[in-house]
Amino acid sequence: MLEATKSPTSLLKPSTDTGVPANPALAAEARIARVAVTVFPILVVLAGVAGFLLPGAFKPLAPGVPYLLGIIMFCMGLTLTPPDFASVAKRPWAVVLGIVAHYVIMPGAGWVIAVGLHLEPELAVGLILVGCAPSGTASNVMAFLAKGDVALSVAVASVSTLIAPVVTPLLVLFLAGSFLDIDAGGMVLDIVKTVLLPVIAGLLARLFLRKLVARVLTALPWASAVVISLIVAIVVAGSASKIVAAGGIVFLAVVLHNGFGLGLGYLAGKLGRLDDKARRALAFEVGMQNSGLAATLATAHFSPLAALPSAVFSLWHNVSGAIVAAWLARRPLRDAERPAPSRGA
Repeated sequence: MLEATKSPTSLLKPSTDTGVPANPALAAEARIARVAVTVFPILVVLAGVAGFLLPGAFKPLAPGVPYLLGIIMFCMGLTLTPPDFASVAKRPWAVVLGIVAHYVIMPGAGWVIAVGLHLEPELAVGLILVGCAPSGTASNVMAFLAKGDVALSVAVASVSTLIAPVVTPLLVLFLAGSFLDIDAGGMVLDIVKTVLLPVIAGLLARLFLRKLVARVLTALPWASAVVISLIVAIVVAGSASKIVAAGGIVFLAVVLHNGFGLGLGYLAGKLGRLDDKARRALAFEVGMQNSGLAATLATAHFSPLAALPSAVFSLWHNVSGAIVAAWLARRPLRDAERPAPSRGA
């Protein structure tokens, strides 16, 4: 799944121990996803530059950001299938561990970094908001490229997204309330409208319009890349006048935030006695955020400047994720280190 929508997650599910789909058609579509993930950071950079240099062209599009995110989340729903949710029941310990790690590590790290770097209130809230967002949308593809547990990755990403309307506003209120006034109720409604309802609509379309949906699945990564790039351009345009002054500290904060997420996500899997494939999946599920949602909420509830950490995160977590995935893919799996726990994992 790319930044605000999954790449065809059902197409990335491995059917062999090597992590490569046995079906040639699925392998071809997985290659498409890999190319999209590679090209995506380039598109985001170009969009950010365009937003910075031509703010007048993108600022008027700001009211359309929630609708753009809704379209992308609908595409995410199109990639989900019943087996994605069945895997939650089959291995509840691993999924619960991933969800708890995601919603504890990233929000906490965002708060610690914001305080430690003495970020101004709008930037602090923006960084914390990124940390409180659901799982990042490129995480499934990165887990696949890293030879991780894609089924676990899909399950954690799906559940974290579905519970976001409740969890995200409460975490933002708790952690960021000392910086700015937080309208948690308004956030709940916005997340329901821009995330939950579109995802459910996409899932229903996948169930009842299977043939039609199958024709467009391979285009979803590219659609996601284009739309999230447009969101980044709009967000950057809104804060273009302050980027020169704030850009350096925001980039440092985002790099630290993402790095903590990737490293501590893997460590959480290790402490939870999960195998190496599951640990790799949790690294990306914890460290990669739905920064498109965070940017939308920051713009709607705070200011364009508060959305700047989301825009930077959108670029950086795809770059760092691709690098870490390539590094892990070259390392042998250590599945035989210890037996998997018997608690449904």
